[in-house]
Amino acid sequence: MTVTEKGENIKEIISEVEKQPRRSGDSPLKGAYESHQVPADDSLQRIFTGQLNIYYDAVIAYIRDAESILIFGPGEAKDELKKRLEENNLGRRVVGIETVDKMTDHQITAKIRQHYVELR
Repeated sequence: MTVTEKGENIKEIISEVEKQPRRSGDSPLKGAYESHQVPADDSLQRIFTGQLNIYYDAVIAYIRDAESILIFGPGEAKDELKKRLEENNLGRRVVGIETVDKMTDHQITAKIRQHYVELR
């Protein structure tokens, strides 16, 4: 979400990251299941890391010009985003990191407003 003098704007950046990349090949329950049909774990990890890099790059591109950045969400991605912001010399703009459950757009808006009211 961006907040400017003109108002608020929520932009959803969809991740193409699969938490557990699917393995190709037949299921052992359905018949043939040869090892060459199953990608190696390091191959799956490279795919996962590549997808994450694309996602974080898109997020950082969107918030690059922000004066301050509040990061919140349910998982570990918050810390990874902060780390990547620091790598891009944007870490000083992070004003907070909070763990919260999944939120609606209305809840996100209210949380951001509340945070910046508390800063004043």
